[in-house]
Formats: sequence, structure tokens, C-alpha cells
Amino acid sequence: MELDAPVEGVFEAMSDHGRYDRFRPISASELVREGAPDRNGLGALRRLRAGFLRFDEEITAFERPSRLDYLIRDVNIPLEHDGGSIRFEPTASGTRVLWTSTFRITTPVVGGALGPVFGFGLKRSFTRMLEDAARIASSEEPNRRTERSLPL
Repeated sequence: MELDAPVEGVFEAMSDHGRYDRFRPISASELVREGAPDRNGLGALRRLRAGFLRFDEEITAFERPSRLDYLIRDVNIPLEHDGGSIRFEPTASGTRVLWTSTFRITTPVVGGALGPVFGFGLKRSFTRMLEDAARIASSEEPNRRTERSLPL
């Protein structure tokens, strides 16, 4: 996905785990355990609520401002998660983001049918979150530019 916002700002918004409730699909967020050396970095544990879903996700890779990987450690539905990765790449006009997540719905018989439906909903949620991250990053960027351009 291409975003019209600076890569550093998009990464900062997406790695601020305790403030994920700024994103449309997320109704509550909490940084349960700080990472190291960055509080939102490697080993951080975030708790997210989206509708009836509750996820505990551990940060498994943190490379500012290019990569953020995570693994769902606990979820309130029958789901196995192999991991997720969000890659950020600067472009001439902003940021290119590649977000992947591999999971399986483990409910016998209907799990196979529910996977694509759940995947569609996740894709829609991921898109909205990235749009919101770009809005957040862009709203913070003009303030920095204005401060630098003030006459002495």
C-alpha cells in the first residue's frame, strides 16, 4: 500500500502500541510489557481489542523505521498465528507498506470456510489502520516544518 506520509511518522504511529486505539478498528489498546531497548521494541507485548476480538501480540522484530514483526500470543478465538510483519519503505511521495500475517482458524469443519472471511475483514482493518497512521504522521509533520521555517 502506498501512503502519502513520511516513513518515520508512519512507523512511529504503527509502533506506538499503547495508542492503537487511535486506529478505527481498535477500540482499546495497552502496552502490557515494555520492550528493549525501545519501550515499543523487541519483546514488547501489546493488548488490543477490536469489537469482540482481544489479541495479545508480542513484538518479535523491531528495526526503526523499516520493520515491525509480531506474533499473536493469546486471542479469544480459535486461531493459530504464524506471525505478522509490517515493512516500511520510503518512496519519493511518502511510504510503501507491505503488511503480511499468516494464520489459521482452528475450528473443526468450518474453520477452512471462515479463514477467507476473517482474512477479508483483517485486510480491511489493516488498510484502515495504515490510512489512519498516514493521517497521524501527516498531521504531525507540518508542525515540524512550520517550526523550522519561522523567521528569526
